[in-house]
Amino acid sequence: MPVDRRDSPAALEEGASYPSLRGRSVFITGGGSGIGGCMTEVFSRQGSKVAFVDYADAASQALIQKIEKAGLPSPWYRKTDVTDIGALQNAIRDAAKVVGDFHVLINNVANDDRHSLMDVTPEYYDARIAVNQRPAFFAIQAVVPGMKKMGGGSIINFGSNSYGAKGRNMPVYTTAKSSVIGLTRGLAAELGESRIRINVITPGWIMTERQIEKWLTPEGELEIKRNQVLPDKVRPEDVAPMALFLASDDSRACSAQEYIVDAGWL
Repeated sequence: MPVDRRDSPAALEEGASYPSLRGRSVFITGGGSGIGGCMTEVFSRQGSKVAFVDYADAASQALIQKIEKAGLPSPWYRKTDVTDIGALQNAIRDAAKVVGDFHVLINNVANDDRHSLMDVTPEYYDARIAVNQRPAFFAIQAVVPGMKKMGGGSIINFGSNSYGAKGRNMPVYTTAKSSVIGLTRGLAAELGESRIRINVITPGWIMTERQIEKWLTPEGELEIKRNQVLPDKVRPEDVAPMALFLASDDSRACSAQEYIVDAGWL
């Protein structure tokens, strides 16, 4: 078996540098842990001015301490329930007063709670849509005026390969995540007129702490081996570089596209 070079601590900190991201303001939903936490850290390392919201306060505070310990500027943070659209949009506006209008928006927040078809109630359905679908739309609505003033920007929506892979026990989640493609393509032409790019990153089964603790069973291990064409598990630090590229000027001609990071699952 080839060696996974990501296991070297130095290797995890190395990567491409994007000069266009230095000093740019970046807003991340769900930026306190998992994929979102990794993106908060890597954008901070690029010299971006990062702001994020998350509901998990302890994890978010720990991340901020880690970033500060590394000698990087402390990101702006507010504990926020993104299902409260007013609170989400107020957080974006308040953060912009501190770090400036946002050139980059990353709609990362999600919750892949498991459920079966017959157990879903209208209330449960609405609650899943409220966290997995609505925040992206209304976060975009909040940042677009500032992007237009600056003459452009980059919006990165997060999908999931679970609907394409025909995953089980999460039909409401896959319904919400499949809609990210429609949201992205449905806004691309309108936003493109103002040089605002909008794309989708579709991750596979990413080995966050939550995923490992809750879902990585022996059966899950077999599923990874059966479906991925690459042998290594996909980690948050495998996804974040794609976000850096799509946020930077290097991707200036990329919009209305889906970029899949799933080790060849789909």
